[in-house]
Amino acid sequence: MRRSRSVILATVTALFAGAVATNFAGSASAAAACATAWSATTVYVNGNVASQSGHNYTAKWWTQNESPATNSSQWAVWADNGVCEGGTTTPPTTTPPTTTPPTTPPTTQPPGDGSLPKHFLTGYWQNFDNGATPLKLAAVPATYDLIAVAFADATTTAGAVTFNLDPGLAAAVGGYTDAQFKADIATLHTRGKKVIISVGGEKGTVAVNSPAAATAFADSVHRLIQTYGFDGVDIDLENGLDPAYMASALRALRAKVGTTLIITMAPQTIDMQNPQSSYFKLALDIKDILTVVFTQYYNSGAMLGCDNNAAYSQGTVNFLTALACIPLQNGLRPDQVALGLPSSTRAAGGGYVAPTVVNAALDCLARGVNCGTFRPPATYPGIRGAMTWSINWDVTNGNSWANTVAPHLTTLP
Repeated sequence: MRRSRSVILATVTALFAGAVATNFAGSASAAAACATAWSATTVYVNGNVASQSGHNYTAKWWTQNESPATNSSQWAVWADNGVCEGGTTTPPTTTPPTTTPPTTPPTTQPPGDGSLPKHFLTGYWQNFDNGATPLKLAAVPATYDLIAVAFADATTTAGAVTFNLDPGLAAAVGGYTDAQFKADIATLHTRGKKVIISVGGEKGTVAVNSPAAATAFADSVHRLIQTYGFDGVDIDLENGLDPAYMASALRALRAKVGTTLIITMAPQTIDMQNPQSSYFKLALDIKDILTVVFTQYYNSGAMLGCDNNAAYSQGTVNFLTALACIPLQNGLRPDQVALGLPSSTRAAGGGYVAPTVVNAALDCLARGVNCGTFRPPATYPGIRGAMTWSINWDVTNGNSWANTVAPHLTTLP
């Protein structure tokens, strides 16, 4: 999320026009022996091998209950290693794989969501004054279920973050102290809302790129959670990230806080084009503890969709559905995917769509209705919801975004 948005040139589309597809097919040489049969109840991580229907498959990232034989897109969870000896076409057994897991396998506990609704609305609250309506946290409209406080600040210690109320915001709202801010978070909790601290933004300089930085990040975010009562953390690093060290940091934080920890991510559109990109890889690597990814479907120009056949123009229902289809078809569960949009034309440099278009995109993804010319290859009734930058810009615009999208979320299956 950004304090001032710059439009990413549409020419980045050309970088992805020929998406890389690695051929994992078996060779013409003698077939290998079949690995232990795939099990729907077993957790597999990167490098684990299982067999199904006479083929061996290798997992590319964390997965559970995703059948190798039906998961065949170029960015699928499973890589097909080809025909194996001794394979059968009988249904898979529940025998766990015999391959050795990594020394630190992901937890099998379900992602924490802090009792969020099945479909929910997220908004970013601006801890600065940039022309949008300045608000105290408790003044956030009741339409929002999850409020992301933008942003945490970097410290002189690599990876560590802190939080400071912006003096300009405090002055604009007639005074605002740390004590009042903490009390406002407690008030939002009494209303059934969740509040998380967002790390990054356009001007963010937080870097988690070493074991020490990962430890510092986890420890400092944990302190903020204890101090202010935040329910989790949002990763909005727009200047790059190291997926391995950030995953380590988030797992350490999860171990400190427990299963109620909310972990969200707000990648830019380009960051979710390919599962091998750092942001997408991070999402897949922490899939077992990740709450939701709300990709910023704006400030991006034209981009390829999951059909990989055409570049879709931002600001259209086709753009939203064709691009949301990428993470939905390539590793993330529907409940881990939400649509991120600006709440007004002033909130971003490009990509604004009327909130009715957001609703149409949600209908298309959840039910297969109200689509544009692009129709997703499946329906995703569990699609999690929508996010907007920002609550302040929406209030400036008369709350029309949230007042249109929030009621619609309750109608989704």
